[in-house]
Amino acid sequence: MVPAREGLGRQAELKVPGISIHVVDVSRGVVAAGMRVALSHEGKSIADAKTSGKGLVEIEGRAKAGFYDAVFHVGAWYREQGVPLPAVPFLEVVTFRFGISDPEQHYHLPFKCTPWGYSCFRGGA
Repeated sequence: MVPAREGLGRQAELKVPGISIHVVDVSRGVVAAGMRVALSHEGKSIADAKTSGKGLVEIEGRAKAGFYDAVFHVGAWYREQGVPLPAVPFLEVVTFRFGISDPEQHYHLPFKCTPWGYSCFRGGA
């Protein structure tokens, strides 16, 4: 749980234009520290990183209008965590396509996952 005083500061940070991604394993109630996430804009790679200890990937600078693909390497991350998966996991790599129409806004993508499903949406708007 984030103390109220820290939550307000985080909301202020989200007003800065750009993109941030927060990954949480909701099956175990932990942030997905170390998950590989790749981000591309109109087919051009702009980031390929592992999430921080807080489960975050933050893209510096103003985003451009257009379509983006966020690629989450879910299966590899669960295997690294020692979570038992079938030989052919239900989720291996998840691609989430989203659009940015107003580069002056901040686009925060909470990605909630389990070995069997996920949810991704625009948060902090």
